[in-house]
Amino acid sequence: MHLVDPKVVQLGAAGTLSVQRTIPTRGAHRIGAWVFVDHYSVDDADAAEAMNVGAHPHTGLQTASWVFAGLIEHRDSGGVHGFIKPGELNLMTAGRGIAHSEYSMPVEAMLQGVQLWIALPDHARLIEPDFTHYVPEPVLGDRFIARVFLGSLLGSTSPVQTYTPLLGAQLDLDAPASLTIDIDPAFEHGLLVDRGSVRVSDGESELTAAEGQLLVLPRGLRELTVATDTGARLVLLGGEPFEEPIVMWWNFIGRTHEEIVSWREQWAAELTGTAATRMFGLPVDDVGVAEPVPDAPPLSMRLKARG
Repeated sequence: MHLVDPKVVQLGAAGTLSVQRTIPTRGAHRIGAWVFVDHYSVDDADAAEAMNVGAHPHTGLQTASWVFAGLIEHRDSGGVHGFIKPGELNLMTAGRGIAHSEYSMPVEAMLQGVQLWIALPDHARLIEPDFTHYVPEPVLGDRFIARVFLGSLLGSTSPVQTYTPLLGAQLDLDAPASLTIDIDPAFEHGLLVDRGSVRVSDGESELTAAEGQLLVLPRGLRELTVATDTGARLVLLGGEPFEEPIVMWWNFIGRTHEEIVSWREQWAAELTGTAATRMFGLPVDDVGVAEPVPDAPPLSMRLKARG
């Protein structure tokens, strides 16, 4: 086991939302097919306008949006218009290409949640775009509540399709509490602390994780014990090791430098109206400003696939 401290990143071209990113960072490149973990928390009067991410493209991935507090409006070029609410999963499959926008709504002066990316394996990475909404039934236990939005845990199984074996769950623990969880030994796991502090034991060693930190656990573990004196809200992620080399740049996941260049050029052409065909499109009735292609890093520097 080891701890990963987050780095602070500004989200969107306008940079209105600061997020804490633990994947990818130097301490953790991926957990299974989870290749991107952003954690955000805004609890003041700016929360209603904190997320202002105009239309932007994606390829080769699924986005899993999960909020703890607040309300986010989602629109995409597949025609989906909906809201991301606490305890409800919105899973968008980008596949061969889609564009979407996300805006926080003026419901309450609080916005908290995680934005997660899942890399699609080669056989599925260029499938048709799709969207799934799912509300998991809470699992009520002794001083804990679990909501399993992907995979299986604590007797609860999500019906949502993924293209590699995955786990995603929110765990809320009262104070004091101790919870022992059976986990899949074929999976890598990560435990993100949203609130509180926890002591985590794998049977041989114990580490304490605080708010914002990600605890990374290797394959081979069959059991995990999580204890807290403060109460805690956690996100447990897991998956079989994803060993395919990928190229990640901006909002794209591809396999080669040339793919990324072509997608970048395609989005730029769609924004200027010079594209021969539309690969991404724009969300219907979106009132925001589409995100331009970032200037850096320059694509004159060859992007390398990383496993």
